[in-house]
Amino acid sequence: MLEALMWGVLTSGSLLIGALIALKFKFSHKLIGFVMAFGVGALMSSVSFELVTEAFSESQDIFIVCIGLFAGALTYFGGDLMIDRFGGSNRKNMRGANQEENIGLPILLGTVLDGIPESIVIGLTVVGGGGVSVAMIVAVFLSNIPEGLTSSTGLRASGWKKRSIIGLWLVVIAVSSLSCLVGYVAFADTAGATKAFILSFAGGAILTMLADTMIPEAYRESGKLTGLIVVLGFCLAFALTTLE
Repeated sequence: MLEALMWGVLTSGSLLIGALIALKFKFSHKLIGFVMAFGVGALMSSVSFELVTEAFSESQDIFIVCIGLFAGALTYFGGDLMIDRFGGSNRKNMRGANQEENIGLPILLGTVLDGIPESIVIGLTVVGGGGVSVAMIVAVFLSNIPEGLTSSTGLRASGWKKRSIIGLWLVVIAVSSLSCLVGYVAFADTAGATKAFILSFAGGAILTMLADTMIPEAYRESGKLTGLIVVLGFCLAFALTTLE
């Protein structure tokens, strides 16, 4: 249980690292876009080889895997629409465009929505004492850094104080870490079709998040090079998977 909580703090803690970097230094938007694209590729690889492949191995049923993927995608899609209505459609815009001081709640809700599937899966992988997936940990850690960077840069541009920005990310870290704990405790005895559904559900939610928020923002800042950086991140995560 303590291990699941520790991994949750570690992976979500990179959000705060990204925020502190954004508050301390000024980076070109193109460089941040590169980091985001790299994280996208790493997460795509982890979804493919750590979640979907594992889900099929657990159930040997492609129907369950596909149902889980679409259920996760639809859940994220619905949650994201609600957050957009709260004013969070530009929550990862590092330029602070169309953002006002009340953007904090949408960013908080949006980041939690992005992070819960990842956190639950990390907690689930600890079950049984097999240890966590190194590829998944690295992918989530790397993808959270540019999320902290972009959102914090946008908050700063919209007039938020440093203390308030740091406080927001501490709340997100707490929620994400608790999600890891939930993944460990609630699904400790799951196996077969149930575990397959949970893994594929998380995979569908993560893929939808990447397509809806991270890829467009990465391309907006990095242009044509985005695809190459995504593949680089994918290759790194895949290499880590083969070494486990």
